[in-house]
Amino acid sequence: MTTPPMTLRQAKADEAGGLSHLHGRCFDEAWSADFIARVVGGPGGIALAAVDPDNGDPDGGDIGFAFVRVTADEAELLSIGVLPEWRDGGAGRLLVRAAIERARATGAVKIHLEVADDNHPARALYNAAGFRQVGRRPGYYDKTGADALTMALDLI
Repeated sequence: MTTPPMTLRQAKADEAGGLSHLHGRCFDEAWSADFIARVVGGPGGIALAAVDPDNGDPDGGDIGFAFVRVTADEAELLSIGVLPEWRDGGAGRLLVRAAIERARATGAVKIHLEVADDNHPARALYNAAGFRQVGRRPGYYDKTGADALTMALDLI
């Protein structure tokens, strides 16, 4: 028997509780369900979930997510995460590509993101997708003191 391929689905604002739980499993601090509901349900909000139907997780098949917000002709990849046990399996690549395509489909001409300068796997993922560093915010992350790198990708 072959394993079904990983897929993507559009997530909705009414799933904010589950998305908050997933966010907390991917990062040290979870975004609140209320915040996620506002981002996803607000104007220009896009939420994607990577799904592996055979992951055996009691919370369901979601193994990763991407949150994007589009304002006018620019988009921001607000957060992307993949469960630790599913990293390096292609979910991050799938989510980044889909986020780029969804932003482009809305008419956005550029997509931005921020990443900690010490998050080398994420930086490699974004560089491979074509993002380039456009700025630096020294000491941006309170807990670690790491700088935030601002990155952008032209969509046209």
